[in-house]
Amino acid sequence: MKLYIAEKPSLGRAIADALPKPHKKHQGYIEVGNGDVVTWCIGHILEQAEPDSYDEKFKKWQLEHLPIIPQQWQLKPKYKTKNQLAVIRKLVKQCQQIVHAGDPDREGQLLIDEVIDFLNVAQRKRDAMQRLLVSDLNLPAVKRALTQLKSNKQFVPLSVSALARSRADWLYGINLTRAYTIQGGKVGYKGVLSVGRVQTPILGLVVTRDKEIKHFVSKPFYEVNAHVQAPNNQRFIAKWQPSDACSAYMDDEGRVLSKALAENVVARITNQAAKIADIKKQQKKLNAPLPYNLSSLQIDAAKRFSLNAKLVLDVCQSLYEKHKLITYPRSDCRYLPNEQFALAKSIINTLSNAQMPFSEDAKKADASIKSKAWNNAKVGAHHAIIPTEKSPANSSLSSLEKNVYGLIVRQYLAQFYPAFIYQHTHIELTIAGGKFNATANVTKQLGWKKLFEKGPAANTNTGEQNSFETDTGKQSNNEGAFAQVLSNLKKTDLLHCEKGELLEKLTQPPKHFTDATLLAAMTGINRFVKDATLKSILKDTDGLGTEATRAGIIELLFKRGFLQRQGKAIVATPAGVGLIEALPEICTTPDMTAKWEATLNSIAEQQANYKSFMQPLESTLNSLISAASSSLPTSLKGVKAAGKPAYKKRKRTKKAEVGSKNRGQAK
Repeated sequence: MKLYIAEKPSLGRAIADALPKPHKKHQGYIEVGNGDVVTWCIGHILEQAEPDSYDEKFKKWQLEHLPIIPQQWQLKPKYKTKNQLAVIRKLVKQCQQIVHAGDPDREGQLLIDEVIDFLNVAQRKRDAMQRLLVSDLNLPAVKRALTQLKSNKQFVPLSVSALARSRADWLYGINLTRAYTIQGGKVGYKGVLSVGRVQTPILGLVVTRDKEIKHFVSKPFYEVNAHVQAPNNQRFIAKWQPSDACSAYMDDEGRVLSKALAENVVARITNQAAKIADIKKQQKKLNAPLPYNLSSLQIDAAKRFSLNAKLVLDVCQSLYEKHKLITYPRSDCRYLPNEQFALAKSIINTLSNAQMPFSEDAKKADASIKSKAWNNAKVGAHHAIIPTEKSPANSSLSSLEKNVYGLIVRQYLAQFYPAFIYQHTHIELTIAGGKFNATANVTKQLGWKKLFEKGPAANTNTGEQNSFETDTGKQSNNEGAFAQVLSNLKKTDLLHCEKGELLEKLTQPPKHFTDATLLAAMTGINRFVKDATLKSILKDTDGLGTEATRAGIIELLFKRGFLQRQGKAIVATPAGVGLIEALPEICTTPDMTAKWEATLNSIAEQQANYKSFMQPLESTLNSLISAASSSLPTSLKGVKAAGKPAYKKRKRTKKAEVGSKNRGQAK
């Protein structure tokens, strides 16, 4: 008997549907026609043991116990799912072969592997275990996946990476949460101070941004525009480019701070000849933005529909599991396997016949166009989020589901539209010895941008910089009058500067984080990393947290009372600010955790190992605990606890709370 172990019941049922009939449904498993069996976990059915499982004395939170570092790690069955674990235990004894059907990511790999280890499955069965990768729950896709089973041994590095992450998060979170909660209690803070290697740097980003805004002092700066007359009485505007000689009057960002200098330029250029020093005209092509991974979808949904990350993930899970309209949503990849291109025509036809807002766009799509999205070299355990072959016509979708599904469909259809082509013109002028520039773009072929024209959706993130304005910002779109004038100019044309215009502006403070910008910060964390070497390593590769965890971590900070919303803005609470000010910088900046993520990815790719990751963590913990013990978090004095009651108060309530209080750690 072959035993399939799925990550969730929905996946288990989808696998069973693709196997021979008739089916016999039992409690916790399905027996199929050829005698094989499909069972499932219900997410993680095992969890890290609490500290008091290692030693009874750890029930009491005391500094002298820290750091707590298990010598022999223990997992314990979750109470709510222990019956399902018993079902799996019985079936793995009866079967001849096991097929691992966890989700296609490192957590999904560990989720089943840890059950196999916990149940002490015979080595013979482990060696023969196969891996089933399902990213689309529709019957044809599952049947295809069943013909492409691989050896589970190929995926062991993924499991080791997830195991290292899980244990490191436990060590870091348990120890630092206890240390700072104990110290916080000494200054009167009556709450649990939860510290996590990902959640705390995210909180640190928000606190730092809030402080920058609070202490920002606006300063005036000056720009000069030249109003230039071209042949045939046409006009355009060019922007002054200060020379090196002006550097003494400029700030670090190249803004002119001297009004007198700018006024002098205005006076000098008024009613003067303007000579074209250089003119460049290029026809440029912009390919369609790649299909979504989870973070890019969450960012667009936040911009377009003001949806928070957790809600987008929940909607995606519904579209994937309940409606089977999209592929696996917790993906960190924006590329597609080459073999998936064969399904494009079928998917486009399905979308064309769906009688939904995007159906007309689907009818105009060209299924023969193969964009850069199809690239096997860039596809790992999972691929980009795209529509499945199932028609949405008969699905009863909520408005939220329609909106998120519509974004996914649009991004997919864009792959089958021609490139956006435009003429880019850049002109350098010399006026009274000063340098002035003007640039503009004129559309030649709209291509995939047709899909992004309609309403606010046109402003969502395409993953490209698509600016079609002149340098002056006066141009409202790329077909404006200035753009046409510039595109028609020749180097021999005689121009005249009619007047100079002084623009007085004020420096603007940074903006508060929103759902979209905080997610963008997490995915592009290299921008906030201080270490130059690490910044270079992380560029365009790793982010803070994973696609599967980012939404939950942000939500956790709200639940624990460290973040709050003010309209669309996300700001830190007094408790959040106090915690960040109490912690050493290494805990509040993303450098350390970004380095962890890079190493965890290296473990998954067999370029690093478990021991080299875990051993340095012990010395880091010792130094952090020592720092926490040697000073009191005075920044929390007088701050009202925002989250759950402190551990001492909780201890006097019912016994069941003892376990939950220890779970102060976070990813």
